[in-house]
Amino acid sequence: MTAPALVLVAHGTRSTKGVQMIAALAEAVTKELGAGISGPGTETPWVRTAFVDVLGPSPSEVLRDLVTPAGESVPAVVVPAFLASGYHVYQDVPREVAESDHPAVTVTPAMGPDPALARIMAMRLRAAGWREGDAVVFAAAGSSDARARQDVRRAAALLAEHLGVPVRIGYVATGAPRVPEVVAELRAAGTDRVFVASYLLAHGLFQQRLHEAGADGVAEPIGVHPAVVRLIAERYRVAAGELVRARVR
Repeated sequence: MTAPALVLVAHGTRSTKGVQMIAALAEAVTKELGAGISGPGTETPWVRTAFVDVLGPSPSEVLRDLVTPAGESVPAVVVPAFLASGYHVYQDVPREVAESDHPAVTVTPAMGPDPALARIMAMRLRAAGWREGDAVVFAAAGSSDARARQDVRRAAALLAEHLGVPVRIGYVATGAPRVPEVVAELRAAGTDRVFVASYLLAHGLFQQRLHEAGADGVAEPIGVHPAVVRLIAERYRVAAGELVRARVR
Protein backbone atom coordinates (compact mmCIF):
# COMPACT_ATOMS: atom_id res chain seq x y z
CA MET A 1 0.00 0.00 0.00
CA THR A 2 1.31 3.44 -0.96
CA ALA A 3 2.07 5.58 2.08
CA PRO A 4 -0.34 8.51 2.48
CA ALA A 5 0.99 11.76 1.08
CA LEU A 6 1.41 14.81 3.30
CA VAL A 7 -0.11 18.03 1.99
CA LEU A 8 1.23 20.99 3.94
CA VAL A 9 -1.28 23.83 3.60
CA ALA A 10 -0.15 27.40 4.28
CA HIS A 11 -1.82 30.80 3.98
CA GLY A 12 0.16 32.10 1.04
CA THR A 13 2.28 35.23 0.92
CA ARG A 14 3.84 37.70 -1.49
CA SER A 15 7.01 37.58 0.59
CA THR A 16 9.81 35.68 -1.13
CA LYS A 17 11.22 34.75 2.27
CA GLY A 18 7.84 33.40 3.32
CA VAL A 19 7.57 31.20 0.23
CA GLN A 20 11.14 29.99 0.72
CA MET A 21 10.40 29.17 4.34
CA ILE A 22 7.42 26.95 3.44
CA ALA A 23 9.51 25.18 0.80
CA ALA A 24 12.33 24.64 3.29
CA LEU A 25 9.86 23.37 5.87
CA ALA A 26 8.42 20.85 3.42
CA GLU A 27 11.93 19.67 2.52
CA ALA A 28 12.86 19.28 6.20
CA VAL A 29 9.66 17.34 6.93
CA THR A 30 10.40 15.04 3.98
CA LYS A 31 13.82 14.26 5.45
CA GLU A 32 12.31 13.72 8.90
CA LEU A 33 9.71 11.28 7.57
CA GLY A 34 12.32 9.45 5.52
CA ALA A 35 14.71 8.98 8.45
CA GLY A 36 14.88 5.35 9.50
CA ILE A 37 12.78 4.07 6.57
CA SER A 38 14.41 1.09 4.89
CA GLY A 39 13.61 -2.27 3.39
CA PRO A 40 11.46 -3.49 0.52
CA GLY A 41 8.00 -2.00 0.19
CA THR A 42 8.84 1.08 2.23
CA GLU A 43 9.23 4.60 0.91
CA THR A 44 9.33 8.19 2.06
CA PRO A 45 5.83 9.69 1.81
CA TRP A 46 5.24 12.35 -0.79
CA VAL A 47 5.24 15.84 0.71
CA ARG A 48 3.48 18.59 -1.21
CA THR A 49 2.71 22.23 -0.42
CA ALA A 50 -0.53 24.10 -1.11
CA PHE A 51 -1.89 27.56 -0.33
CA VAL A 52 -5.35 28.83 0.53
CA ASP A 53 -4.72 32.44 -0.48
CA VAL A 54 -2.50 34.66 -2.67
CA LEU A 55 -0.52 31.80 -4.21
CA GLY A 56 -1.13 28.47 -5.89
CA PRO A 57 -1.46 25.61 -6.12
CA SER A 58 -4.61 25.27 -4.05
CA PRO A 59 -5.17 22.23 -1.79
CA SER A 60 -7.81 20.87 -4.18
CA GLU A 61 -5.37 21.07 -7.10
CA VAL A 62 -2.66 19.26 -5.16
CA LEU A 63 -5.05 16.58 -3.94
CA ARG A 64 -6.30 15.91 -7.48
CA ASP A 65 -2.69 15.43 -8.62
CA LEU A 66 -1.91 12.75 -6.04
CA VAL A 67 -2.00 9.85 -8.44
CA THR A 68 0.47 6.99 -8.91
CA PRO A 69 1.92 6.16 -12.36
CA ALA A 70 -0.62 3.31 -12.43
CA GLY A 71 -3.43 5.83 -12.09
CA GLU A 72 -4.31 5.03 -8.49
CA SER A 73 -5.25 7.82 -6.08
CA VAL A 74 -2.76 8.25 -3.22
CA PRO A 75 -4.38 8.74 0.21
CA ALA A 76 -3.51 12.07 1.79
CA VAL A 77 -3.00 13.72 5.14
CA VAL A 78 -3.58 17.48 5.09
CA VAL A 79 -1.66 19.39 7.76
CA PRO A 80 -2.69 23.06 8.13
CA ALA A 81 0.51 25.06 8.74
CA PHE A 82 -1.39 27.67 10.75
CA LEU A 83 -0.59 28.95 14.22
CA ALA A 84 -4.28 29.41 15.04
CA SER A 85 -7.44 27.84 13.66
CA GLY A 86 -9.68 30.43 12.09
CA TYR A 87 -11.58 30.81 8.84
CA HIS A 88 -8.92 29.19 6.66
CA VAL A 89 -8.76 26.05 8.82
CA TYR A 90 -12.49 25.70 9.49
CA GLN A 91 -13.82 26.83 6.12
CA ASP A 92 -11.24 26.98 3.32
CA VAL A 93 -9.45 23.70 3.98
CA PRO A 94 -12.62 21.54 4.25
CA ARG A 95 -14.05 23.25 1.16
CA GLU A 96 -10.88 22.55 -0.81
CA VAL A 97 -10.88 18.92 0.29
CA ALA A 98 -14.51 18.53 -0.79
CA GLU A 99 -13.85 20.20 -4.16
CA SER A 100 -10.97 17.85 -4.86
CA ASP A 101 -13.24 14.76 -4.84
CA HIS A 102 -10.29 12.87 -3.39
CA PRO A 103 -11.51 9.54 -1.98
CA ALA A 104 -9.20 9.29 1.06
CA VAL A 105 -8.21 12.47 2.89
CA THR A 106 -7.85 13.25 6.56
CA VAL A 107 -7.14 16.71 8.00
CA THR A 108 -5.04 17.10 11.15
CA PRO A 109 -5.30 19.85 13.76
CA ALA A 110 -3.41 23.03 12.91
CA MET A 111 0.21 23.45 14.01
CA GLY A 112 -0.59 25.79 16.84
CA PRO A 113 -1.03 26.38 19.60
CA ASP A 114 1.46 23.85 20.96
CA PRO A 115 4.02 23.79 23.80
CA ALA A 116 6.77 23.15 21.24
CA LEU A 117 6.07 26.52 19.63
CA ALA A 118 6.20 28.24 23.03
CA ARG A 119 9.65 26.77 23.62
CA ILE A 120 10.86 28.03 20.25
CA MET A 121 9.46 31.51 20.95
CA ALA A 122 11.23 31.61 24.31
CA MET A 123 14.50 30.67 22.64
CA ARG A 124 14.01 33.37 19.99
CA LEU A 125 13.25 35.94 22.68
CA ARG A 126 16.42 35.17 24.60
CA ALA A 127 18.44 35.37 21.38
CA ALA A 128 16.96 38.86 20.84
CA GLY A 129 18.28 39.96 24.25
CA TRP A 130 15.27 39.36 26.51
CA ARG A 131 16.06 38.62 30.12
CA GLU A 132 14.01 38.10 33.25
CA GLY A 133 12.33 41.33 34.30
CA ASP A 134 11.73 42.55 30.75
CA ALA A 135 8.14 42.86 29.55
CA VAL A 136 6.89 40.54 26.80
CA VAL A 137 4.37 41.36 24.08
CA PHE A 138 3.02 38.29 22.32
CA ALA A 139 2.56 39.42 18.71
CA ALA A 140 0.07 37.54 16.52
CA ALA A 141 -1.21 38.37 13.05
CA GLY A 142 -4.79 38.48 14.32
CA SER A 143 -8.13 37.22 13.06
CA SER A 144 -11.79 38.15 13.06
CA ASP A 145 -12.60 34.54 14.03
CA ALA A 146 -13.25 34.10 17.75
CA ARG A 147 -11.82 30.57 17.66
CA ALA A 148 -8.53 31.85 16.27
CA ARG A 149 -8.36 34.52 18.97
CA GLN A 150 -8.93 31.83 21.59
CA ASP A 151 -6.03 29.87 20.12
CA VAL A 152 -3.85 32.98 20.38
CA ARG A 153 -4.77 33.32 24.05
CA ARG A 154 -3.85 29.69 24.62
CA ALA A 155 -0.54 30.15 22.83
CA ALA A 156 0.25 33.26 24.87
CA ALA A 157 -0.57 31.37 28.07
CA LEU A 158 1.83 28.60 27.04
CA LEU A 159 4.61 31.14 26.49
CA ALA A 160 3.86 32.85 29.81
CA GLU A 161 4.01 29.51 31.58
CA HIS A 162 7.28 28.61 29.92
CA LEU A 163 8.91 31.97 30.72
CA GLY A 164 7.35 32.29 34.16
CA VAL A 165 6.32 35.91 33.50
CA PRO A 166 3.13 37.72 32.42
CA VAL A 167 2.64 38.10 28.68
CA ARG A 168 0.55 40.78 26.97
CA ILE A 169 -1.11 40.05 23.60
CA GLY A 170 -0.91 42.46 20.68
CA TYR A 171 -2.06 42.04 17.07
CA VAL A 172 -0.28 43.01 13.88
CA ALA A 173 -3.09 43.21 11.32
CA THR A 174 -6.55 42.27 12.64
CA GLY A 175 -7.90 42.84 16.12
CA ALA A 176 -7.07 45.01 19.08
CA PRO A 177 -4.96 46.04 20.81
CA ARG A 178 -2.27 46.46 18.20
CA VAL A 179 1.34 45.69 19.08
CA PRO A 180 2.52 49.36 19.14
CA GLU A 181 -0.34 50.22 21.51
CA VAL A 182 0.66 47.51 23.96
CA VAL A 183 4.31 48.56 23.80
CA ALA A 184 3.30 52.18 24.49
CA GLU A 185 1.09 51.15 27.42
CA LEU A 186 3.94 49.22 28.98
CA ARG A 187 6.25 52.20 28.53
CA ALA A 188 3.68 54.51 30.13
CA ALA A 189 3.42 52.12 33.08
CA GLY A 190 7.14 52.54 33.73
CA THR A 191 8.50 49.36 32.15
CA ASP A 192 12.18 49.78 31.34
CA ARG A 193 12.54 47.20 28.58
CA VAL A 194 9.89 45.72 26.30
CA PHE A 195 10.43 42.79 23.94
CA VAL A 196 8.17 41.41 21.25
CA ALA A 197 7.71 37.67 20.85
CA SER A 198 6.80 36.94 17.24
CA TYR A 199 3.98 34.42 16.77
CA LEU A 200 4.60 34.41 13.04
CA LEU A 201 6.01 31.64 10.90
CA ALA A 202 8.24 33.61 8.55
CA HIS A 203 9.74 36.98 7.67
CA GLY A 204 7.54 39.34 5.71
CA LEU A 205 5.49 42.51 6.05
CA PHE A 206 4.02 41.56 9.43
CA GLN A 207 7.44 40.79 10.92
CA GLN A 208 8.74 44.12 9.60
CA ARG A 209 5.87 45.92 11.33
CA LEU A 210 6.99 44.44 14.63
CA HIS A 211 10.35 46.20 14.25
CA GLU A 212 8.44 49.48 13.93
CA ALA A 213 6.44 49.00 17.14
CA GLY A 214 8.90 50.78 19.43
CA ALA A 215 10.12 47.78 21.44
CA ASP A 216 13.67 47.29 22.69
CA GLY A 217 13.94 44.03 20.82
CA VAL A 218 11.97 41.82 18.48
CA ALA A 219 12.36 38.06 18.36
CA GLU A 220 12.76 36.27 15.08
CA PRO A 221 9.71 34.46 13.69
CA ILE A 222 9.27 30.76 14.53
CA GLY A 223 10.75 29.61 11.24
CA VAL A 224 12.08 26.20 10.24
CA HIS A 225 13.08 24.86 13.63
CA PRO A 226 13.67 21.13 14.27
CA ALA A 227 10.83 21.17 16.80
CA VAL A 228 8.44 22.53 14.14
CA VAL A 229 9.55 19.80 11.76
CA ARG A 230 8.96 17.14 14.41
CA LEU A 231 5.57 18.63 15.26
CA ILE A 232 4.37 18.43 11.66
CA ALA A 233 5.83 14.95 11.21
CA GLU A 234 4.04 13.73 14.32
CA ARG A 235 0.74 15.26 13.15
CA TYR A 236 1.22 13.33 9.92
CA ARG A 237 2.22 10.02 11.52
CA VAL A 238 -0.79 9.91 13.84
CA ALA A 239 -3.27 10.80 11.07
CA ALA A 240 -1.61 8.54 8.48
CA GLY A 241 -1.78 5.58 10.85
CA GLU A 242 -5.48 6.15 11.42
CA LEU A 243 -6.08 6.58 7.69
CA VAL A 244 -4.27 3.35 6.80
CA ARG A 245 -6.13 1.39 9.49
CA ALA A 246 -9.44 2.71 8.22
CA ARG A 247 -8.65 1.67 4.64
CA VAL A 248 -7.69 -1.92 5.53
CA ARG A 249 -10.80 -2.64 7.60
